[in-house]
Amino acid sequence: MYKTGSILLSALTGATALLVSAATPAVANPNAINPIPVLNGTHGLPVLHGRTQAVFQVTGMASPNNTHNYNVLGTDLGIMWDNGHGEMLTAFGDTAGLGFPNLLAGSTWAWRSNILVRSHSKNPAEGIYFDSVVRDVIGQARELIPSPKVPFLEISRIPTAGISANGVQYMSLMSVKTWDAPGEWSTNHSGLAASSDNGETWTDLAHTRRPDEGGNANFQMNAFLKDGGFVYEYGTRSGRGNDAFVARVPEGQIEDLAAYEYWDGGGWRVGDVNAAAPIMSGVGELSVMYNEHLGQFVSLTTDPFNSVVMRRASSPAGPWSAPEVLIDARELPTAYAPSIFPYQTGSDLYFMTTIHTQYNVVLMRTRL
Repeated sequence: MYKTGSILLSALTGATALLVSAATPAVANPNAINPIPVLNGTHGLPVLHGRTQAVFQVTGMASPNNTHNYNVLGTDLGIMWDNGHGEMLTAFGDTAGLGFPNLLAGSTWAWRSNILVRSHSKNPAEGIYFDSVVRDVIGQARELIPSPKVPFLEISRIPTAGISANGVQYMSLMSVKTWDAPGEWSTNHSGLAASSDNGETWTDLAHTRRPDEGGNANFQMNAFLKDGGFVYEYGTRSGRGNDAFVARVPEGQIEDLAAYEYWDGGGWRVGDVNAAAPIMSGVGELSVMYNEHLGQFVSLTTDPFNSVVMRRASSPAGPWSAPEVLIDARELPTAYAPSIFPYQTGSDLYFMTTIHTQYNVVLMRTRL
């Protein structure tokens, strides 16, 4: 994912990556791990002994989805949302496949920065199966918002959040300028893209861009939540291990940056992005949803040790609880970007996460 963090992305950008300790997966070079791309996603599900289990291989050669049929051999993220009509859309990030390698960026694979699949799976206990994929003219998963993949210009345009609002599908994407130290990268801006045909075609909304400067720097990577007529936008700076902030906007004004309100720690401030106060710390890629079983809002992310953690809150702005470890980094050190399944599943919490050593996405289940 983009956050493939400096993980795969470093790999795809050809950044020189060293295999360091298991606690810092963001540096491994996928070309070094699996020089033959078709081997990605064939390692089987990891066996975990904590409160979370891996239950389904979502992408990769060993997946029942047969993603290799549309040239998806390796991918990450798996950001899910309901399209407003009971169908689940899922956006994946940097996606590797066979084809002409991007040698300028140092990648030995051909890759796309963002792809999308659709599903009607409502019972994740049986797995998540894709019904359709947005394809190009040769049948492979098509890049939705192109990027030049030139370092220091734009190396990738990666989705970080998705939502349906006013009958339109929206993705928040970050424009990655460079991959930096492990777990760090620089962005040009974040911004929305919109689709009025259920994700088949997308328009880049330049008027929604947040430059990587001032208070807008705190909203380069995002997560969406709908509640009470508002769309809540959770944001962090680019990279992992940062503070998180929250803004909200009436659903009908999601494209109007001037209409956003920012939580300053005690109330909402309209139009003043610099007033936003931290609501969490030590956050990586973030996902937030209301959980009916708990009667609380829950957030998933990775902590600075790269464990997958959950927090709880009674309102979208918090206060948020201390993090609870769902997947210990000592057991699965290369997991990142947990994304919550968008439908209620009772006392089970299902989420997708990327396992970098496979560079593919796996469905996880946690007992609440």
